[in-house]
Amino acid sequence: MGGLWRPVLGCLLMLGLGAAFAAEPGEVGPRHVMSLSMCTDDLLLELLPPDRIASVTYYARSPANSYQWPEAAHVAINSGTVEEVLAEKPDLVLVGTYTTPAARAILKKLGVPLLEIPPAANFDEIRRVTRQVAHALKRDAAAEALIAQMDSTLQSLADSRPPQTIRVAAWGEGGAIPGKGTLFDSILSAAGAINVAASLDGGYISFDLEQLLIAHPDVLAYASNITDTPGLNTDLAQHPLILKLYAARRVTYPSALYSCGVVESAQAAVTLRASLLRAMRAGS
Repeated sequence: MGGLWRPVLGCLLMLGLGAAFAAEPGEVGPRHVMSLSMCTDDLLLELLPPDRIASVTYYARSPANSYQWPEAAHVAINSGTVEEVLAEKPDLVLVGTYTTPAARAILKKLGVPLLEIPPAANFDEIRRVTRQVAHALKRDAAAEALIAQMDSTLQSLADSRPPQTIRVAAWGEGGAIPGKGTLFDSILSAAGAINVAASLDGGYISFDLEQLLIAHPDVLAYASNITDTPGLNTDLAQHPLILKLYAARRVTYPSALYSCGVVESAQAAVTLRASLLRAMRAGS
């Protein structure tokens, strides 16, 4: 998720968890790095000590948005604007695919060194983007340590899969269910459960109430903001039939933390499994 860009083109044209922070052998990487994306925030905070971070986005200080929010308290924050980049003069800027295109275009035009990081929707992609960022920061060994820890967690989950089948629908976002190819599906699969929408084509599939009942999942999973925010999403989550059938078999997950694929996504699968098992026990 990128920051907001305010129109500054005319002005610009006038101007013309984490791994240990011990220095790696031969380390010379950038010393003043800035992140303009919620997803690159976590990667940067994991891989560099605070004194080498120019700033991260304000999302990084929220536990609902970032795994690294305690670390973010020790660095400056930004709103993702071009003006802030020019003021901070970083030697590298991390941006995501969804960082405002206009801001990225202007920064490129001005010759600001950018590293564009694609979103990661599965654990192979998490390994790839973690290594991509680490290589640019000259923190390759730190990245391998983080990936090894993630893989160890994933292996532990695979070795202790629940004996019962748990079919799950992440339902409630206006009737949209994250299906195959989404980060939710990857985390749910690592947790040892089955996504009822994974067999359907497309990342997000629209389900109405009747389709949900026909799919007959064992547990309903709601993004944490769905049940807290008044509106259509809340109405769907509180439908009388849903409350009757799934009163004890509903779990919530932090939606923002399922937006960015990072090494902590493996730990998210551990937490999700525990929630699903509690729901199954309560529903029995």
